[in-house]
Amino acid sequence: MANQPLRVGVVGVGFGATVHVPAFQSEGWEVRAISSRREDRVKKAAADLGVADAMTDWRALVARDDLDAVAVSTPPAAHLEIVSTALNAGKHVLCEKPFALSAAEAASMAALAKERGLTAMVAHEFRHAPQRAQVRELLDQGAIGTPQVVSAELLLGRAAPDAPPPVTWGSRAAEGGGFLGALGSHYIDGLRHWFGDVATVSGTLKTLRPERLARESGQVVLADTDDTFSFTLTFKNGVVATMVASSAVAPSQGVRITVAGSDGMLVATQRGANPEPDGVVLLGKSTDRALAPVEMPARFRPFEDDRDPRLVSFRLLVRDFEAGIRGGRSPSPNFEDGLKCQQVLDAVRESSGTGRTVTIA
Repeated sequence: MANQPLRVGVVGVGFGATVHVPAFQSEGWEVRAISSRREDRVKKAAADLGVADAMTDWRALVARDDLDAVAVSTPPAAHLEIVSTALNAGKHVLCEKPFALSAAEAASMAALAKERGLTAMVAHEFRHAPQRAQVRELLDQGAIGTPQVVSAELLLGRAAPDAPPPVTWGSRAAEGGGFLGALGSHYIDGLRHWFGDVATVSGTLKTLRPERLARESGQVVLADTDDTFSFTLTFKNGVVATMVASSAVAPSQGVRITVAGSDGMLVATQRGANPEPDGVVLLGKSTDRALAPVEMPARFRPFEDDRDPRLVSFRLLVRDFEAGIRGGRSPSPNFEDGLKCQQVLDAVRESSGTGRTVTIA
C-alpha cells in the first residue's frame, strides 16, 4: 500500500459528486465506484466525473474487495448503518457531518472504529480553511493573550420567495435535518478545535420559515427542523462562546467571528455559508486603536482550486485521511471528535426543550 494509490468508493452523489470525488481524484486516489439510490443520477455523476462504476446499492459498494476506504456523503440518518457496515468490512471511513442522529449513535460508531483499528474521520473540513487554521495558530502563539470571550454570527437567507422551497431531507428531523446540524456542527467542531472540550451548553432552536412544498402533491407542508439557533458554550478552560445563526433572514449578512483575549482581539468574516480560501484574519492588540489584517502564511493555502470554495480545505482533509491510513491512526477530526460534537448538538436541543443549561460529562 505504501507506494500504491489508495482506492475509495463514495456513497452519495450530492456533496459527494461536487466535492468528495474531485478532492480524492485531485489528491491521487482512485475513485473506483460511487453509489446513489437513483440510477439516472448516479450514472450521470459517474460519467461526468470519470468514475468507472455507478451503483444503486451502497451495500454492494461497501462489500467490494478493491476498496481501501469508503466516503459517506449521505443524510445523517443513514450514517450509522453505512459506517458500521463499512468498518465491519475492513474499510477506512470518512463520514460527512452531521455525524449522527444522536450521541448514542456517534458513540457506537466511535467504539467500532476503535475496535476495528481503522482510520475513521469526520468531514469537518472547515478546520483546514486557511482563515480558520490561521486563527488556531495565532491563538496557540498567544497573539491575544489568554482567550476569554467568543461571539459568532451567521446570518444567511434570501428574500422571501413567491412559493415555499421544496421539501428535502434537511426539512425532516427524523433524517437529521436542521440548520444546527448542517452548519452549526461545523462551528461547534471549530470552537472545540480552538478551545478544547465543552463543559456546559445552553441553547434555543427556532423555525422562522417552516413552509415547504411537497413535490408529489404540490401541497404546502411544514418542516419540523430548525432554521435558526443560538447557543452559549462554556469550555473547560474558561472560554465562553456565544453564537446566533439563521438561514431564514434577508438580506444575507454572512459570518463574523470575534475572539477576545486578555491582550487583544481576532476577527474573521466571510461572505457566505462557507469560509473562502482567501479569507483574511484581523488582529488588534489591547493597546491598538483598530484591527489590521494579518499576513496569511503560504502553508495554509498550499495550492489553488477554483472549482468549489470548499475544495482547498477538503483536499487538505483528504491528505490527513491518507496520512492516517498509511500511518495506522485517525487524525482529528476523528470519530471521537464527532462524538464530542454530537454531545454538544444534543445538549443544545435538550436545552432548547427544557430551558436548562446542560452539563457535558
